[in-house]
Amino acid sequence: MKKILASILVIMLMLTSFSATLAENTGAQATETEPQATETQAAEETAAAEPAAAAVQYSYDRLTVAVTTPLTGNFFTPLWGNASSDLDVRSLIHGYNLTEWNTDEDMFAPDQSVISGMTATQETNGDLTFIIALYSDLTYSDGTPITAWDYAFSLLLTMAPEMEELGANVLRPTYLKGYKEYISGEAKALSGVKVTGDYLLTMTIDADYLPFFYELGLLDCTPYPISVIAPGVKVADDGEGVYLANADAAVEAPVFTAELLRKTILDENTGYRTHPKVTSGPYTLVSYENGTAMFEINPMYKGDSKGRKPMIPAITVTTMSEAEMAEALQSGSVTLLNKISDAAMIGEIGRMTAENELLAADNYARSGLSFISFNTDRAPLDDPAVRQAIAYLLDRDAMISEAVGNYGLRSTGYFGIGQWMYQVLNGTMGYPVEEAAENATAQEKKAYEDAMKAWEALSLDAIEGYVKDEEKGLKLLEQAGWTLNESGAAFNPETDTLRYKQTEAGLKPLKLTLAYAEGSAAAKAMENVLPASLAAYGIEVAVSALPGDTLLNQYYRLAEPEYDMFFLATNFDAMYDPSISFVEDGEGQHVWRSSALADEALWEAAVAMRKTEPGDLLTYCERWLAFQKRFAEILPALPLYSNVYFDSYPRVLHEYAIASQISWPQAIRGSYLADYIPEESEEGAEELLEGIGE
Repeated sequence: MKKILASILVIMLMLTSFSATLAENTGAQATETEPQATETQAAEETAAAEPAAAAVQYSYDRLTVAVTTPLTGNFFTPLWGNASSDLDVRSLIHGYNLTEWNTDEDMFAPDQSVISGMTATQETNGDLTFIIALYSDLTYSDGTPITAWDYAFSLLLTMAPEMEELGANVLRPTYLKGYKEYISGEAKALSGVKVTGDYLLTMTIDADYLPFFYELGLLDCTPYPISVIAPGVKVADDGEGVYLANADAAVEAPVFTAELLRKTILDENTGYRTHPKVTSGPYTLVSYENGTAMFEINPMYKGDSKGRKPMIPAITVTTMSEAEMAEALQSGSVTLLNKISDAAMIGEIGRMTAENELLAADNYARSGLSFISFNTDRAPLDDPAVRQAIAYLLDRDAMISEAVGNYGLRSTGYFGIGQWMYQVLNGTMGYPVEEAAENATAQEKKAYEDAMKAWEALSLDAIEGYVKDEEKGLKLLEQAGWTLNESGAAFNPETDTLRYKQTEAGLKPLKLTLAYAEGSAAAKAMENVLPASLAAYGIEVAVSALPGDTLLNQYYRLAEPEYDMFFLATNFDAMYDPSISFVEDGEGQHVWRSSALADEALWEAAVAMRKTEPGDLLTYCERWLAFQKRFAEILPALPLYSNVYFDSYPRVLHEYAIASQISWPQAIRGSYLADYIPEESEEGAEELLEGIGE
C-alpha cells in the first residue's frame, strides 16, 4: 500500500516537473542556426507576455469557491445529512465549539478562544465530570451574548424527540449522565449537564461509557440561538440538571413543540436549517439560492484559538462540474477549486500550474471514501453471500480508473487514506514508538523491541480486500441458490443474461436497484462501469439519480428506502467512532442503521475501539483493525476507493495551507487576497506533496 500511495504522488510530481520543464524550454533555447535574442527582444517578449497574465482580474474582496458536491442547504447541523459541501458551510458560519481537533498534535483539545479554564474530576462511581468556564466575550453575529445556557440548549435541542418528528437523525448522547432517564421522560432534567452560572457549564460523562479514546471529543458542542430557533422557550436548571421550559411561566401549554420547530427550522425561505442568519462563526450567510451560497465576515467573531480572524471580506460557494473548473479558474471567475478528484482535471491542473506561475495547487489525502451501501433488510441483499459475491465480481479497479484515475486506491474497509490509523499501519507514518536511547537499560531496550514487534504484527492484509475473483464470486452466487434461468433450467452464461432463484413465491430474478445523487461526477463514472461489470455474471442493476436530500433521507432511513443500494461518499470526522452508526432495534439488537444490518460482533468491535484508554495508540489500532476485519466479513457496505484531493487557486490567495488543515474553511482563516509577487514564493514541485506521506 505504501508503494501504491507513493506512486500516486510521484505521478503528480513527474507531471508537474515535466510540464514545467517543457514550458520553460519552449522557445527559450536558441538553436545553432538561430541568433541569440538581444536584451531588447527579450524585454519586448516579456512585455508582450505580461498583459495576458495581467488580463485576469481577481477580486480581492471576494473569494469564489467552486465545489463538486452540490450544496443541499443543510447549514444547521448534520441531523438532516452530512454532505461534504454542507459540512464546510457549517464550519464557515458556526463557531465557538467547546473542543477542537488540534492538527499539530493530532488530538482533541479545549478551544482556548472559548474556554477560559476547565477541570476534569473522576467521581467515586467512575463518572467523569468536566467543569467548563467560558469567556464572557462570546457573541452571536447579531451581538447577542453566548453563555453556558446556549450550549445547554444546543445539547437539549439536538437530542429532542420533537426534532425527530421533523425528520432529523437526532443526537443520542448516551455518554451523558442521565440521558436515558431524561429522553424516556423518567426524569425531568438531564442530570449530566448543569449550568451553575452564566459562564459556567458542567458536563458529566457516564462511567459506563468510559474509557473513551477521544475523550475530549465528547465535549463537542456548538452554540445555537434559542431566541431564533425556539422563541418563547428557555433553558432551566433547578440544581438537578438542565431542561427546556416556557420563558413565560404564565403560559401553561409547552411552547417547545414540533410545530414551532417546523416553522423556525424547516421554513423554505427563513428556516434555520437552510437560512441560519444568526450564527457564531467567522462568516455569516447572506443568501442561499439555486445551489449557490454567499457569505460576509461576521464582525462580531473574536477569532479562533490561534487568534486568526477572517480577512477576506466576502465568500461565494457555488457548485460546478469539474469540466467547467479549468476555464473558470483561468478567467478569474473562480478563486478556489476545492476537492478535485477527477483524473483528467488533475492533469489539467498540473498543466495549468506548470505553464502559469500565477496558479498553484495543493493536494492532500482524503479522510474518507466512496462506497456502496447495501440495504440488507430487502432480498436478495439480506444474504451475506450475495453481498460478498458482488464484492468479488465487481470490477472496482475499472471503476477507480474511470472515476479518479491513478489518484485513488481500492478501499478494503471503512476508512480513508488520510486517516492516521491507516497511515501508521500501511507505513506512510512511522510507528509511534520512541526509540530506545544508546545508553538505555536492557529492560528499556526490550520494551522498545516488544512495542515494535506488536506494531509490526498489525497488517492491513488481515482485512479481506475482495480482489476481483470470478471463481469465488460465482461460487457464492451458486451457494446462495442463484443457479437458474428464466425458464427454471440451469443458468448458462453462454446463452442466459439473468440469474434466477427458486423461492416459495416462484422464480425470482437477480435484479437490483441503485441510487446516487444528481450531479455527482464520480457517480457517473460508477454508472459507466458497475451495471456492465455485474451484468457479465447474470446480475442486473438499474441505476437512478436522485436529488441529494432525497438520497440522504433514504440512506439515513429518515424516509423509507426504495432502493437496494446507494452510491455515496463520506469524509470522516476527526473523532472516528463507528459505534454512533448503530441504533438499537425493538429486540435489543444493535443495527448498522443505514443498512439495517444487525450484527453484535461488529457492534462489540466498535465499542471496544472507542473504549480504549486515551493515548493507548497500539490498542486502539489493534481494535480498529479488528473492526475493519469484521466490517469486511459482513459488508453492510462495499468500500470502493479513497483518493487524493487537489485544490487549485491563483497565488493572489496567500497563506492557504489546506494540507495541514481539516477543510478549506479552516485553511482560509488567516488567508488573504492581494497581489502576488513572484519572489515571495519559490516552492518546488516537492512542496506539492508535503503532508501526504512517502
